[in-house]
Parts: sequence; structure tokens; C-alpha cells
Amino acid sequence: MSVTPFSTIDRPPAAADVKLPMLGLLVLSAAAFTDVMTDLLPAGLLPQMGAALHVPEAQIGYLVSAFAIASAAAAIPVTAILRRVPRRAALAAALAGFAAFDAVTAASSSYPVTFAARLLVGVMGGALWSMLAGYAARMVPAARRGRAIAIVLAGITLALCVGVPAGTALASAVGWRSSFALLAALALLLVGWVRWKVPAFPREVAADHPPLRLVAALPGIRSVLLVTALLLTAHQAVYTYIAPFAARAGFGRTSLVLLVFGAATVAGIWMTGLLADRHLRSMLCAALALIAVAMLGLGLAASIPAVLLISVAAWGAAFGAAPALLQAALIDASGAAAADIATSMQTTVYNIGIAAGSLAGGLVLDGAGPGTLPWVSITLVAGALETVTGRRSAFPARTGAKP
Repeated sequence: MSVTPFSTIDRPPAAADVKLPMLGLLVLSAAAFTDVMTDLLPAGLLPQMGAALHVPEAQIGYLVSAFAIASAAAAIPVTAILRRVPRRAALAAALAGFAAFDAVTAASSSYPVTFAARLLVGVMGGALWSMLAGYAARMVPAARRGRAIAIVLAGITLALCVGVPAGTALASAVGWRSSFALLAALALLLVGWVRWKVPAFPREVAADHPPLRLVAALPGIRSVLLVTALLLTAHQAVYTYIAPFAARAGFGRTSLVLLVFGAATVAGIWMTGLLADRHLRSMLCAALALIAVAMLGLGLAASIPAVLLISVAAWGAAFGAAPALLQAALIDASGAAAADIATSMQTTVYNIGIAAGSLAGGLVLDGAGPGTLPWVSITLVAGALETVTGRRSAFPARTGAKP
């Protein structure tokens, strides 16, 4: 018996011309921004945090790994527990957790305390990411899912384009603690915004939820998860250690490198919003190929400032598109009713990739040096591209076809 996507609950009207609930989608986007900022900000603050907490830079990189490992471990079990909780209350609780643990990070002078706070906020991140794409999928018709998910995941773009560079610059001006304090305040503000503008979907009963094993067996799910793991490992191995990589290349202005990367992600997410519903597979192939070319440029000629910045811009544009494309492909495979379960699996895999990339990058940094990082990345990206091109049924030419 073939396995088909689950699509029986919380289905919005099918008309493709239904107006998008922008304020609701934007608060989900702001939640994604908060998660990504909390996750990645230490990558731009390695020297400052290392000095303040009296540990080497590589150990600050492991704070990114701690967040990712906790998110990966928590995503599936926490999502299962939260089935019994009304959706809006669960979303607000996760954001309140971000506010609390980012505040602890801002105040801490102890590496073990900071590490523990990162683990706990990572649990909140696992819960949050398991809800965001599924929430967006339920708020819009199936034919508009690609655009809705692109809007939500534009929070990633904003974090990379504005947030991480601004947080890094703010840390240079007034100290790294202020960056985490602002994140805590933003998360607290979003708790109120969620209660104001996000629809109050009811708690979900067991009969509405397919078992995890059946969702995992759906055609295309495992292929999307494999590409997610390869891409995130490849990306994070370089991104976490962009400061020492840029310094080794003779370009010490990390905030500018991060700004170029982040600004370029705007083009990627914009193109995704326009084209993901019609050209999913071709866009994903193009994004992966562009990352490979960018890593080749960084590996061969990063000491030339123009090559460094152009390669980083190409990498940013491609990575701006990839997460939304992968989530659209995943939800197309699972259907809206199983979206929370499917995205909890993807959250686990996503964060395993972040953790693996951060850990592997730290080992490479301490061993072979930062110049080796792009070559590690390009090998993994090539594997992701081969998977997309070789398993066409898992990555349809268009998405949003299934309710």
C-alpha cells in the first residue's frame, strides 16, 4: 500500500487568490529572526565572548553547537508534548523561553552557566522551529504555501542581513552583552504580538496526528532531510568561523563580511518568494551549485578582497533561498496536517547539521587551519546537489500542489 501525505486538518480555503495574513506571517518571521540571531550571534562575537568568559575562540564556537544539539534533541519529543497545548500558547511559551535564557546569557560571566543557558534556549529553538512552517502552511491555501513559508523564513534573511552584522557592530561599540539583552527584550515583545495577531489554532487530538514512522516513510521525506543535513553541515563549518577565516585571508572586518553575506540573502529569499511555487527543483539546484562555486572562490583566492566579498555574496544569495525551498519541499511531501511532525524531524536534522558543522569546523580550525574550511564545505554541497538531481520525485518542479 502506498503512503500518501496527510492532509485532513486545519485546511484553509483552496483559492489561490486568498489574501495572505501578513501580520500573522510577519510575527512568525520575527520569531524566526529571534531564533537565528540567538543561534548564530556567538559566531560574530568569538573574540569578545572568549575574552569575557576566559576560554579560547573555538569554545565560543561550541556555544553554537550547544544550541544546535539541544534543538536537535528536543524537536521531536517537545513537538509531541506540545500537541496537547493550543498552538498559540505553545508559540508564546517558546518565545518567553528565548527571552529568559537570552537574558541569562547577557548577564553570565561563567562559561558553564552560559553553556547551560545555550542548551536550554536550544530546547526552545527546537520547539519553535517545529511550529513555524506548519503554522504558516495552515494559515494559507496550499497553492500559496511557498510564498507564505518564504515570508516566514525571511526572518532568517533579516537576521543574516541586518541582525548578526548589527549585533557584531553593537558588541564592538558597547559590549557583547547588550546584543543578547536586546534579543531578550525582542522575544518578550513577540509574546504579546503572537497573542495579538497569530490565529489561535486549537490543540490537536491524537486521531489527527499520523505516527512519526508513517510520516518518515512518505515519499521524498528522507531525501529532503538528507539534503538538509548536508547543506547545513557544509554551511556552518565555514560560517561559524568566518571571523578567523577572514582574518587569515587578511580581511579583518568581520562585520563587513557578515553584512555582505546577509545583504545577499535578501536576493535569495526574494527570488524564492517569487518562484518557489513554480520552480522548486531548478531553484534548489541553482542555489546548491552557487554555494559550491562560492566555496571554490573562497578556497582558491580569499586573500583577494574582491574575490572574498563576491564569493561571500554568492554564498549568501544561495543560502538565503535554500531553507525556504527545503521546507516547501518537505511540506509538499508531508501535507499540511503532518507538517508539524515533518518539520520537527527537519528541525532535528537541521540542528544536527549546524552542530556537526560547528564541531567539524572547530576541529579543522584547530588542526589544518581556517583555509581548509571551504574545501570541507564544497564536498558536502556536492553531495547535496547530487541528491537533488538524482531523486527528482523528492523535489518536484513546483510545490504547493497538495493540500
